[in-house]
Amino acid sequence: MATLYEIHPQTPQIGRIDKIVAALKNGAVMLYPTDTVYAIGCDLNSKSAVDRVRKIKRMSNDKPLTFLCQSLSNISEYAVVSDPAYRLMKHLIPGTYTFILPTTKLVPKLVQDPKRKTTGIRVPKHIICQVLLETLGNPVISASAHIQDEDGDEPIDNVEKAILFDRLDKLVDIIIDDGSEPGIESSTILDMTIDPPEVIREGLGWSEVAAWL
Repeated sequence: MATLYEIHPQTPQIGRIDKIVAALKNGAVMLYPTDTVYAIGCDLNSKSAVDRVRKIKRMSNDKPLTFLCQSLSNISEYAVVSDPAYRLMKHLIPGTYTFILPTTKLVPKLVQDPKRKTTGIRVPKHIICQVLLETLGNPVISASAHIQDEDGDEPIDNVEKAILFDRLDKLVDIIIDDGSEPGIESSTILDMTIDPPEVIREGLGWSEVAAWL
């Protein structure tokens, strides 16, 4: 059974954040709110926790995982950012955007696309995410938390928070509740390995992207 932490969305309680971060450093997996949908996540550097996230999401090892960074300068530690990519990302960060970028050696192979050596990175605007990242000092895995249909094939959209929490309660160690209902719209995904960037998915914030492309 997961430990539930009620966290204030604007002024997160530091004591509770410290307990969550300590658990993440010890390999915990959490369900937490982002500026798009609720996500399943863990410390990027915890191999055992990343393995668990993959199992929960039923993801094979050739499917890359997205992770959250605190800032654009933080991204440059984990990814190779070209000058054109930097200029666009500077206008969009922080926000509801996932950037596909070539990885540096700091990104574990378990997280990367094994063929392209790329990964998806986000810099969230969500206050709780930012506080977690700052306190942890490492990126956090961000895999969308969805409930599957009866056949276990298709995700069910627009699920109430209570149902989401109940379904994942025995699969994760920590659940963070900021009082909000789960979002239903995902991030906009941009492939920044090419110039101009290729739009992989139009999601939240797409109109801002379209204005710059």
